[in-house]
Amino acid sequence: MTATGCKGPLDGLTVLDLSKVLAGPWSTQILGDLGAEVIKVELPGVGDETRRWGPPFFDDGSGDAAYYLAANRNKRGIAINMATEGGADIIRKLVAKADIVVENFKVGALSRYGLDYAALSAIKPDLIYCSITGFGQVGPHAHRGGYDFLVQGMSGLMSVTGFPDDQGGAPTKVGIPVSDLFTGLYATIAILAAVNHRNSTGEGQHIDCALLDTQMALLANQASNYLNGGMVPGRLANEHPNVVPYQDFATSDGHVLVAVGTDKQFRDFCTLIGLPELGTDERFATNSGRSVNRRALQDLFRPAIAKWTSAELLAAMKENGLPGGPVNSIPEALADPQVEARDLIKTFDRDGQEVRTLAFPAKLSKSPATYRHAPPVRGSDTVKVLSEYLGLTHEEIRELATQGIVEETAR
Repeated sequence: MTATGCKGPLDGLTVLDLSKVLAGPWSTQILGDLGAEVIKVELPGVGDETRRWGPPFFDDGSGDAAYYLAANRNKRGIAINMATEGGADIIRKLVAKADIVVENFKVGALSRYGLDYAALSAIKPDLIYCSITGFGQVGPHAHRGGYDFLVQGMSGLMSVTGFPDDQGGAPTKVGIPVSDLFTGLYATIAILAAVNHRNSTGEGQHIDCALLDTQMALLANQASNYLNGGMVPGRLANEHPNVVPYQDFATSDGHVLVAVGTDKQFRDFCTLIGLPELGTDERFATNSGRSVNRRALQDLFRPAIAKWTSAELLAAMKENGLPGGPVNSIPEALADPQVEARDLIKTFDRDGQEVRTLAFPAKLSKSPATYRHAPPVRGSDTVKVLSEYLGLTHEEIRELATQGIVEETAR
């Protein structure tokens, strides 16, 4: 896939991506989708760890895992050993021509190479430098490594995810790395705020993003229930802590999701499943009553809903304007006609092989996301970037490669 013709709202911004794995690359991929020039820097001979997080692996001879392809489109890939003085010097020279640096090294690690915010902002005072770590730059956990799974547990998220003890459940992580992904989103929001600040004042700044901070913020209503109501949230499986009925129910051939959020919807749903009297029952007529008496309501609902097939109930709910849905597998979700209508799967050519990724989800009417580069092979753009940005000749780059400072295209 090539560019759509629109340069994107962030055209003109250059991002030096020193991050790896997921939170940082997710942020820089978003910036790239919106038009920024993103230069992904990896260690020669090694690269981003997610290139090896398979199976499955992409069948093009690169050895790249499918995991890596999810977070690295719209980037140009270079391989520089920044642990060498020559490599660190190349990074500093690239920073002088960049607007944004994103890194996710442990606290203080880049200062050993003169690549921390203090050193780089001295070279470029209006630099926006985003550091992503597990626990932030200060605090008793600051020097610990950050992993999505650990943060899901430490933040309390796993204490509200999974089936309760009386249903044989246990604390459960979410099926995707939400702490990493949402930290990438918050990092992007903060970077764009810093860009706007720089446009107004000319000032750059350091951004400190942490997985734990992000996941704590995402506790949202669950944390508020405790902070402002004294209620300790627990595991409710697929139920909602405040809204009833808002869960899955078994049908004669599967499960359906029922998301009844208002008292009127509740009355209409009761009528639909043949239990109209429950709509005016004083135990259930209001959401607060349903919440207190949820077990009694579920006991009455389950046999009535079990008489329906999933398709019949969902069709009837749709006809009556009631919110419900299926529990799709990922292949089923990707095949949904709504996904096709929204153009949510993008196809790229990478050296003759087709790569598919999920699209940037927001639709901007004047400056939409663009899809310019397939996820790069490690070091695939080293020669082009160093010659274009730093004016190095092919002979000079080859000499740097001989010294182990850079790596040209790896296959």
